[in-house]
Amino acid sequence: MYLDKIKKAKRNIEDIVMKTPLLYSEVFSKGCQNEVFMKCENLQLTGAYKIRGALNKIRSLTEEEKNKGVVCSSAGNHAQGVAYASSLANVKATIVMPETTPLLKIQSTKDFGGNIVLAGEVYDDAYKEAKRIEKEQGVTFLHPFNDIDVICGQGTVGLEILEDLPNVDIILCPIGGGGLISGISIAAKSINSNIKIIGVQAAGANAMEQSFKKGHLINIDKVDTIADGIAVKQPGNLTYEIIKDYVDDIVTVTDNEIVEAFFTLSEKHKLLAEASGVVSLAALKKLNEKNKKVVSVISGGNIDMVTISSLIDSALVSKGRLVCFSMELIDKPGEAVKVAQVFSSVNANIVELYHNRFKAKDKLKNVVLDVTVETNGHSHIQSIKEALINHGYNIIQVY
Repeated sequence: MYLDKIKKAKRNIEDIVMKTPLLYSEVFSKGCQNEVFMKCENLQLTGAYKIRGALNKIRSLTEEEKNKGVVCSSAGNHAQGVAYASSLANVKATIVMPETTPLLKIQSTKDFGGNIVLAGEVYDDAYKEAKRIEKEQGVTFLHPFNDIDVICGQGTVGLEILEDLPNVDIILCPIGGGGLISGISIAAKSINSNIKIIGVQAAGANAMEQSFKKGHLINIDKVDTIADGIAVKQPGNLTYEIIKDYVDDIVTVTDNEIVEAFFTLSEKHKLLAEASGVVSLAALKKLNEKNKKVVSVISGGNIDMVTISSLIDSALVSKGRLVCFSMELIDKPGEAVKVAQVFSSVNANIVELYHNRFKAKDKLKNVVLDVTVETNGHSHIQSIKEALINHGYNIIQVY
């Protein structure tokens, strides 16, 4: 029954929604000893898979419901999907977003025609405000994941994966509230029950993982992750029931693992994705299987430039590609040049120098010099340390 609904949803939205590419990744394949393919929903209209479920839901409404308008709550991607789908159908849409939502997602939602209301710090706060608006104004609430029309729209991702890779063994899928993996798992398992479906959550927002493993719905008090798009305290009861029946396992990834996956995707594939969009790539190293055909769903790519810069810097530090040393020098001409010559001798490229006399122990005679340099890995950093120490410098590694 559900598979027929997903196939109907595909026909319902295929005039607007693009079929996103399934790209083979040599670098991620080598990293986990499987054949890894990336389902690039970061290249979808509105920058994420959410347009699929939103459009299917809007087109399933009655004329009376369309005339009254709709309201939704979202951390960003569902918001843009609803705003875009509503504008196509000439339906008034009110979008409630957390106050912490990245500015790019807020502005993009406005550009698609949504009326923005900011409320609370996380998705669940925005949800409460949207439900209040629904009751007060008599509009239709469009749930981002706990709705069968939305789930079936998201399930079209699964149909596309099976069209391009019929012999897929494993599908890795991000989980926030569970709408995407619910749709994908129904589609995939209904076509081939041997396909293994693995959900991925951020370790700091793992309500569905806890629910899945303990056998009943669990809400968590707080979320703490850079993956804002899947930072959900309260999973859906409908999605939980589907996940319980169709999903094989749920794993979690740390923020550091997410950052590393983001960096590798950006550097090696020249593709940008948001933090929540790359959790399925971060989970590849947690697979026990080898030599399998694996699809990692990259769920979205709506990321602002400030966040990109922050994630890249964090990744460069963790990979030993960027390091900062602090040292106290005699405050006289030529001392900084001597330090620069030491870095040059070990092929370390200085990207920033900062003098601060007030940090020095002897503020009358000395100055603290912070030096940030580009490096080629942790062994290179060790060589730099040894060179500085051999030249008599007492150093502190800041990061």
